[in-house]
Amino acid sequence: MAGKFEIKAGKNGKFRFNLKASNGQIILSSEAYDSRKSAEGGIASVKKNATTDGRFERKTAKDGSVYFVLKAANGEPIGKSEMYKTKRSMENGIASVGKNAPDAPVVDAK
Repeated sequence: MAGKFEIKAGKNGKFRFNLKASNGQIILSSEAYDSRKSAEGGIASVKKNATTDGRFERKTAKDGSVYFVLKAANGEPIGKSEMYKTKRSMENGIASVGKNAPDAPVVDAK
């Protein structure tokens, strides 16, 4: 089974999506969008940018955890990863986004 994008409507009427790997782990989360159509546009942008390593900004949190932000060609953030304990696991997360995102179907979160 491949990865998938799940779109979820929040209580505030905003929409978010998560990219999940084949094991069900969330590997990328979006910010809130005003409409489902905007969230779908964000997903299209992830699919387009996920295979370009230069679009991933690698960051370190205050507690030393590492994470990444996927950015569009215009520099706008599209999605953010979870926190990782090691750079190696973060790089595996980036590779997983690149592998799963391009062909991932879009489904409604349950």
